[in-house]
Amino acid sequence: MRVLRVVVFVAVVLGGLFVAADRFAVGYAEDELADRIRARQGLAGSAEVEIHGFPFLTQALSRELDRVDVRVTGVDAVADGRKTRLSELDSTFRGVKLDADYGGGTAKSAEGSALITYPDLTRASQTGVTLAYGGAKDKVKVTASVELLGRTFTRSVVSTVSLVDAGGDGGGKLVRVRADEVPGEGIPGIEGAVRRKTDFDRRIDGGLPSGLRLTGLASDEAGVHLQLGGTDVSLAGS
Repeated sequence: MRVLRVVVFVAVVLGGLFVAADRFAVGYAEDELADRIRARQGLAGSAEVEIHGFPFLTQALSRELDRVDVRVTGVDAVADGRKTRLSELDSTFRGVKLDADYGGGTAKSAEGSALITYPDLTRASQTGVTLAYGGAKDKVKVTASVELLGRTFTRSVVSTVSLVDAGGDGGGKLVRVRADEVPGEGIPGIEGAVRRKTDFDRRIDGGLPSGLRLTGLASDEAGVHLQLGGTDVSLAGS
């Protein structure tokens, strides 16, 4: 019995040491991967990484991770050649095959969400409009000023924001904003002039991890929320 107690004690000690070493290794790997993400994407904000699964060391030796969660802030995406700030980007990568140098990898699949605030949407506008919450799901308020008949007219319209197929050779999705109604007040040409500013399409074509694509969106008081998904998605790269 004494021998058995000694064996059990040694096993517990070795097991504890292994768990401690495993947790230290996963913490170090998470910090290193977060640093790589910050550097490669030039983040103005922060990056946090959580590697799931136990033990981590056996996953690392095989260079295959079951699941990696990444949360970043201050991401500069690119919409039609113009920077658009994503205040938050949360992604879950599954079935990650690590690179030879462990500096990144490719996930079999990934999904996530991103938030664009109304101030960031306004700053990214190419037509000088102001965007705000529209008071209901998938609605935004767009305010624009136009010159017409020697006068300046300012109109605020409630618009529907949606995701549509881009079509053409490039495919993908476009974020579409369309005014539900433009108050014309009997002024000739005002509706068309306002719509030329308030109605627009935007393609987000850069700044996201390679392989991650728009799959849906919704708007609320915080801003416009983008749903993302894809296969063969790059981790710690763009």
